[in-house]
Amino acid sequence: MREGIHPKYVECKVSCACGNSFATMSTKSEIKLDICSKCHPYFTGKQKLIDTAGRVDKFVSKYSKTGGKAVTRKPKEVLMKIKPLKKIKKAVPKLIPKKDFGKKLEAKKERKSSEKAEK
Repeated sequence: MREGIHPKYVECKVSCACGNSFATMSTKSEIKLDICSKCHPYFTGKQKLIDTAGRVDKFVSKYSKTGGKAVTRKPKEVLMKIKPLKKIKKAVPKLIPKKDFGKKLEAKKERKSSEKAEK
């Protein structure tokens, strides 16, 4: 490691708002926490509901009226109806009359037969 570019790694005292404290290693000498593993609901198994401006009460009152069931609403009125599209005719390729096709085949056959006869 290069010298002079890394911060000092010192013993650190970590203290929580609940009163719990422990020691660890860090670049800071002291760390203060709001919540730790001793008071966090995930680790303790205790659930704490923090009610901000009556949101929990509002939720309970809203769903107590329906008995926990979902409310079915009326479908919204359609403001503008869309006309169905006209059917589009498929493009069918036109058949090209094959002029002189039979004559060309006969000419090829004659050339092949004349070449075989010459050999």
